[in-house]
Amino acid sequence: VLLSHLGRPEGRPDPAFSLAPVREAAEACLGVEVAFCPETVGPEADARRGALGPGGVLLLENTRFHPQETANDPEWARALAGGARVFVNDAFGAAHRAHASTVGVADAVRRAGGRAAAGYLMERELRFLGEALADPARPFVAVLGGAKISGKIDVVEALLPRVDRLLIGGAMANTFLLALGLDVGASLVEADRVPLAAELMERAGERLLIPVDARVAERIEARAPVRTVARDAVPADGRIADIGPETAALYAAEVEAAGTVLWNGPMGVFEVEGFDEGTRAVAEAAARAAQRGATVVVGGGDSAAAAEAAGVAERLTHVSTGGGASLEFLAGRPLPGVEALSEA
Repeated sequence: VLLSHLGRPEGRPDPAFSLAPVREAAEACLGVEVAFCPETVGPEADARRGALGPGGVLLLENTRFHPQETANDPEWARALAGGARVFVNDAFGAAHRAHASTVGVADAVRRAGGRAAAGYLMERELRFLGEALADPARPFVAVLGGAKISGKIDVVEALLPRVDRLLIGGAMANTFLLALGLDVGASLVEADRVPLAAELMERAGERLLIPVDARVAERIEARAPVRTVARDAVPADGRIADIGPETAALYAAEVEAAGTVLWNGPMGVFEVEGFDEGTRAVAEAAARAAQRGATVVVGGGDSAAAAEAAGVAERLTHVSTGGGASLEFLAGRPLPGVEALSEA
């Protein structure tokens, strides 16, 4: 019996988020007939379960069509478990959510004397992310990007004692530049996080690197006129949209020489033509490092999309499927979907 969610249907049925199209893909992957039930729990779902023969496969409808899913309702989770003796969670991307399909079903199966196990993808995610933190080959280089320092402060705090270098890019770097007393023009910043950025730089010393130049434009849109400027020469109307070529070369050299690389977050607005050069430079350096024998782990979300866009995803050691889950894990927080599994 296969369980999954799709999108954010807000706890009610929505045909746009039905798992029905997934049935054909599942059949193609498994090479067997896959039945589909338009219910998640209820009489029809129970009947379909009961009709399964040896080797039979049944896909239930989107778990998020029900508010009990995100509420982790124990009775609903028990119905969802349906008397199963074995539960396998392979959804690392949802492991940071205490939902019925990630925690409640595991609890119900274990309480009934069954086992809750990690699937192969879950095991791979935990192994590579765990090894990167616990026993990294040196030098250990972490690359953090994205829009906001506030969304990754716990990750920065967790990584600082471990890394040899922490490279900062994306819009979150603007807050560090502001902490140096530099003018970032019309760029996105978190003014309330400037004292925190200053404190982190003081604590990290030479281990924390921030951009020395930037690519700026008045408008962040495809084919907009772009200028490369030093970090102390951002014009008043300029918006920083990518690290500059000098920074890209500096970061690429650090990444390429690393024994372990952990990358989470793009260096700029890589989705927009003209602002993807910094992210691409880091991605290509990461691929060269991996080919040389380094362990290179990319932490899901936009980073995974950037690696795909740069055409290097297949050359990296591991590209995580879990954006939020990766961040929670790297920050040292327990993942409910993992904690709910059998101890073995």
